[in-house]
Amino acid sequence: MKFVFEVKSELALKWKYDDGGRKESGFQGDTGDCVVRSIAIALGKDYQVVYNELNAIAKVERPHTKKGKRSSSRTGVFRRTYENYLKALGWQWVPTMKFGQGCRVHLRKGELPEGRLIVAVSKHLCAVIDGVIHDTHDPGRQGQRCVYGYYIKEEA
Repeated sequence: MKFVFEVKSELALKWKYDDGGRKESGFQGDTGDCVVRSIAIALGKDYQVVYNELNAIAKVERPHTKKGKRSSSRTGVFRRTYENYLKALGWQWVPTMKFGQGCRVHLRKGELPEGRLIVAVSKHLCAVIDGVIHDTHDPGRQGQRCVYGYYIKEEA
């Protein structure tokens, strides 16, 4: 069994610590800001700018039908909020999994395209730039983390 673990970890994407500029923007502590962080990293935008823009979108959206609240850059941004934001900036969603299909793409070498990506995994978004995960922790699970899909900048 140990041999299998070593093989899996060789397939895992490299990870680089990156808070997306959160600390430089004056924020402290931990919070549920993976959406803001991953977008700021992938777009190369200032963390505070992305934080404010997502909150501005959330203010004009209706509250979530089941949860009764709006997106918040600090505590969690709903998919419809960040999807509208990314689409307006020319990013497109590429699904890698369908209902009943099972996992086919992982955070693993050779399974994601090169370039700047915002990758959706279970309950988390992370930035992947040219095969390197940029996040405050390694979400890859030694190359076993299933990828639901990713956002990529549309070609001109």
